[in-house]
Amino acid sequence: MKLKLTIPMLALLILAAAGVASAVAFASSSTTTHSALVIRHQVRGCHAWALNGGALKSLQTVTIHRDASISVTNNDVMSHKIVKTSGSAVTITRINSTGMKMTATSPAFLGHMGAAAKITFSHAGTYTFTTKAGEDYMPGVKTIGEDHVLKLKVIVS
Repeated sequence: MKLKLTIPMLALLILAAAGVASAVAFASSSTTTHSALVIRHQVRGCHAWALNGGALKSLQTVTIHRDASISVTNNDVMSHKIVKTSGSAVTITRINSTGMKMTATSPAFLGHMGAAAKITFSHAGTYTFTTKAGEDYMPGVKTIGEDHVLKLKVIVS
């Protein structure tokens, strides 16, 4: 038995294929409720950060849901202070390596290796952050070239 495709049947097949393609595209561009940034030392550029275990870069961009959070862990040989350069108000809390909240005068200051903070976004919009790097914890750390300026763009939907 041969199946004869009519124009209405062909149109339905095309619409079905377009629907599947749209669903796949939507799933691959979905946002998340939590992301993790890790600041690491490197010889060229001094430091960079990795988003969710990805490549170390000085510029990172992430899309998250409203009320989601980003944890930032400092594994560099120098301190870093998280600085919001644009966007609505956020909540920054310090966390220790076990994930427990800790009190601190400035939770945005990551003053030692392993220090971590959580940034929570309660409003939709676009936010930008940088870090202000401090001095090396140990003497004799050598790097090549200009130090990277870490930048983060957060899109909250």
